[in-house]
Amino acid sequence: MIFSSLEFLYLYIPVCLLIYFIIPAHKLWIRNLALLLVSLIFYGWSEPLYIFIMIFSIVVDYTCGYIVALNRENNRQKAKAAMIASVVINLSLLFFFKYFDFVIESLALIPAFSSLKPLGIALPVGISFYTFQTMSYTLDIYMGKAKLQKNIFSFGSYVTMFPQLIAGPIVRYSDVDADLRVRTHSFDKAAKGVVRFICGLAKKVLLANAAGSFYEQFSSNVYSSENMLSAWLGIIFFGFQIYFDFSGYSDMAIGLGYILGFKFPENFDHPYTSKSISEFWRRWHITLSVWFKEYVYFPLGGNRKGKGRTILNLFIIWFLTGFWHGAEWNFIIWGLYFGLLIAAEKAFLGRILAKTPQILARLYTLIFVMFSWYIFISCDLPDAGVYLSSLFTAPFVSGTALYDFLRSLFSLFIFVLASTSIPLRVYNKFKERLFFKVIMCIVLPIVLVLCTAYLVDSSYNPFLYFRF
Repeated sequence: MIFSSLEFLYLYIPVCLLIYFIIPAHKLWIRNLALLLVSLIFYGWSEPLYIFIMIFSIVVDYTCGYIVALNRENNRQKAKAAMIASVVINLSLLFFFKYFDFVIESLALIPAFSSLKPLGIALPVGISFYTFQTMSYTLDIYMGKAKLQKNIFSFGSYVTMFPQLIAGPIVRYSDVDADLRVRTHSFDKAAKGVVRFICGLAKKVLLANAAGSFYEQFSSNVYSSENMLSAWLGIIFFGFQIYFDFSGYSDMAIGLGYILGFKFPENFDHPYTSKSISEFWRRWHITLSVWFKEYVYFPLGGNRKGKGRTILNLFIIWFLTGFWHGAEWNFIIWGLYFGLLIAAEKAFLGRILAKTPQILARLYTLIFVMFSWYIFISCDLPDAGVYLSSLFTAPFVSGTALYDFLRSLFSLFIFVLASTSIPLRVYNKFKERLFFKVIMCIVLPIVLVLCTAYLVDSSYNPFLYFRF
């Protein structure tokens, strides 16, 4: 089940909220139990067998967290052993389901291992997200950033929480520790959540899906008539598709969190307006960057052990970032590509960019980010080599490409505008005014109806980050 589906919008959500709010607010552990159960139903809607993996993760990390909390002060070695056990078990599950076949297929390229065959096991949806989330519980307790959660149902509701279970944002346990114990509900908070959810739904259904259609159109033009314009427009539209797709999902998750009384961390901050690659990654998938920084980069020494060690740590982080996104070589190359750019910015390029006019710095960032999307999608392209040559060596334009470009100009303008902070600044400026509230009460239902009409009429409705 995905957020942008009719059964989620008009069946699952109403039933879940009815069950949740029927339970008295002072019976918080029962609300947490209800949240756990409805989240397991959500996850098991399409993958019922994988519910048992999630329950196993809950039991393992609850037990390890308990051992860590009991021994953190008096028996550090035992606490450390429990923390390591949690990390090893979680990463072993992730490796088996996501990376085992990749390793086997890579080894099979070597003649001595050519007889090895992949298992062909289906990847549990969102395993990269919820593995990092559940692992953060034991790590946060070990580092003293969170308190022990004695109620296993409350802990289970954190691990399985359906708003951000399958595609983030990656919520560390310390982010919601207080909300799991005490949370408040109000009309204003619920209204804020509804606005955020509908805006996220519109991003996904009306913008991301439209951008995806343009991407498929221009990428197909590359193979029928190789030209540079179609190739670049293809990855530009893919860039908008993945941004509106993923940030739209994050907005919907954050909105549902508000309705349920949780405050989830922000995951995007208008990344395409960045003036450097380093800034881009402070604005794109923020929770993933924070996770790697807190649990990998800082423990490795961060930038405290000299320039050489800092560069090494950066490449480790970006190798892991790429590998986290997918068990394919192009994702590893994609991660190392950003690692190289960020290392260059830390070494010398950052000082140059600081003195560069902002428009040129933004152009530099956009060019390198948009080219990164070619690397990101190259395993899905029918002929990645043809596409790559079209980006740099093909004739600039064909008649078909020019016609399609002119036809897409208005949509391109909307995508560019929607990816900036302008809409948010306008909303924040007028949101307290009565006339604006009246307008929003009219516009939001219309947007919901438009999204519903699209979902009824269209079969094109992918969520790109579900495969991670």
